Formats: sequence, C-alpha cells, structure tokens
Amino acid sequence: MNASASSSPATAPAGVWQGARRRLHLQEVGPRDGLQMEQAFVPTADKIALVDLLSTAGLAKIEVTSFVSPTAIPALRDAEIVLREIRRAPGIVYTCLVPNLRGAERAIEARADELNLVMSCSETHNIANLRMTREQSFAALTGVVALARQAGTAVNVSLSCAFGCPMEGDVPFDVVLDWAARFVALDGVRGITLCDTTGMAYPTQVEALTRAFRARFPATELTLHFHNTRGMGLANVLAAIAAGADRFDASLGGLGGCPYAPGASGNVCTEEIVHALELMDYDTGCDLPVLLQAAWRLPALIGHPVPSQIAKAGRRLDLHEPPPDFRAWRERALARG
Repeated sequence: MNASASSSPATAPAGVWQGARRRLHLQEVGPRDGLQMEQAFVPTADKIALVDLLSTAGLAKIEVTSFVSPTAIPALRDAEIVLREIRRAPGIVYTCLVPNLRGAERAIEARADELNLVMSCSETHNIANLRMTREQSFAALTGVVALARQAGTAVNVSLSCAFGCPMEGDVPFDVVLDWAARFVALDGVRGITLCDTTGMAYPTQVEALTRAFRARFPATELTLHFHNTRGMGLANVLAAIAAGADRFDASLGGLGGCPYAPGASGNVCTEEIVHALELMDYDTGCDLPVLLQAAWRLPALIGHPVPSQIAKAGRRLDLHEPPPDFRAWRERALARG
C-alpha cells in the first residue's frame, strides 16, 4: 500500500491553531545538516562559537557535527575538536551523525550525548547515498547500537525518504513503519526521526503517517525532519502537531539540502518555525532574538545570503519609523478637514 492509498484527508482539530502553551521541542541541525552542504569551510573556532550561541537559545537538542570521512565531507573535518570544545549547557542533548562503527567510536571518544544513525526507507536512495542495501545498513547499524549501549550513549535512528524517494516515488507507510519497528526493537534505541529528505512530504500525508507511527510506537520518542523544498515546511509541521508530534528538527537560516534534489532549498528554518509557533501560542522554549543573532552571523561565515525570511524581514512586530515626511503629510491631511 503506498502513501497515497493509505492516507486520508487530515481532520486537524481546531486546537492546532491555538497552541495553548503546548510544549514543543525544537532541535537544531544547522551545524551539521546545514554546514555539510556548504562549499566554504567554516573555521573551527567559528563553528564552536556558533554552537555556543545556539546553546543559549533554549533548544532541546543540537546536532553539532558528523563523524564521517573527512574526504567525503571536508566541511566537517574538524568534528572531534568542535564536539570536545563547545560549552555544554545543562538540559541540551548534543548529538552527532555517525555512519558506521568507526564514526561511532570517534563520536563516543569526543563525548557525544547521542549518536544519530541514518539509513533510507528507499532501497534505491540507500544504495545511492550509502552504497549499501537496506539490509546491509541495518546489519551495520545494529553493531553501532550495541557499541553505544556498552558505552552508555543514547541512540536515535533517522529514516531517510520516509515521505517519498526522488528515484522511486512514494514509499509505502508499511515499509516505513516496519523499518522503524526493527530499530525500536533494538535495546538502546531511544528515538526515531522520520525524514522528508528531499521535500516530498505534504500535510495530509504527514498527518496520516504521524498518527500511524504514534499508534504503533506510543512510547518511542518521535522527531519529524522536514525540508522546505516545495514550500510546505511549515504546513507539514502543523500537520504533524495536529497528529500528536511534539519534536522537530530545523536548521538555522534554512540551510541544508540534499544532493538528490538539485536546486532544492534547505531544511525548515529554525527561526521561522519558532516565530510562527510562538505567534500561535505554542511554547517552544526558544529565545527567538538569540536565534536571530545566530542566523545573522551565517552569511559572513558561508559567503552567501541565507533563505530565512525572518532574518531578512524581522519579526512580525519589529516596527519601523514612519517616513521622514510623515508629519507634513499628516498636517496637510488634517488641514483638509
């Protein structure tokens, strides 16, 4: 059964539009998912300073870096130094992506709070992205989970292409949930992230899959990871909230992307999502002015503007002075009676 056949129109309760201070958890992935896509190498000291600033913004989790081969992703070749030298704030989980056993060993040595493991729900995407079949990925990641359990390090598993594959099309819900089940059954896996890797998700689909996941795995920590590739990022976040989700990845400045979605925009933007949700009376725990300070640093670090509209236009009630001639215009208007 594919996603289209299994989805039904969302019947989002009116309450989704009134947050009523419902607590949502925002997880920053920009230092990893954002910077890995950049051509410019951000100096190590600047990476550390950026994470330190983000640590004051009230985020639930920060994905600091990725322990992949420096040849594969040279932008993150300083992973050990960054993870060791950041200032860690109480209550924040400092996570990192690890692709294999060696990456896990490096991350554990560098004191990662959590390992984020990745495989795709799509066989084609998994081979293209990881050079392995899904079964080969699962076998390899099982070993990583065992190592993390021995080290006392938490594990999250991110399932790519949960909402569609750019090469296969729709991925059946049953396939997504069955792969989730195999990881949930492993001792040591704390959470699952359903990833909209190339921005193929749409709200009714998101609502249906989120409800199905929550019904099948009520005790598992669920994160939704959306991209804004086709302009539906915020709508997908709201659809997931309506279905019971409360934990979301987002990227500072809207950085990110995917090599299998050429020309695509990046992840949903942290400061835009926080801005919208707070206007709707959700409690994100985040300090929006601090997030904006961090976002304003990015263009100088990466050498180009960022997609974030809030970083460009400001918050809704960031007001402006009237035009210089306003007083004269008003006086003339009043004189006309």
